[in-house]
Amino acid sequence: MGEGVDPTQMCQSLVHKVAQSKQLQAVTEPEILGLFENWLDELEEEVMAWMSRHPDSDAADLAEALGLSKSGADFIVTKLKRENKL
Repeated sequence: MGEGVDPTQMCQSLVHKVAQSKQLQAVTEPEILGLFENWLDELEEEVMAWMSRHPDSDAADLAEALGLSKSGADFIVTKLKRENKL
């Protein structure tokens, strides 16, 4: 089986494209960016809830439980810790 969705790669790719491409900025709908932000917020909430129920687990456990890649789980855990949410 695959490792699941890698939010790190998705986020980095989207941010890079939006920041670097005037053409993409011109055609990107704010609603799509809003949907992406909503999805990331929901994923972060799910991660925080899971980690609160499993405080001794690591990113690999999180990745397996939520269907994320290991690097995606690492990214979200690091981001949430940096924001003092974990």
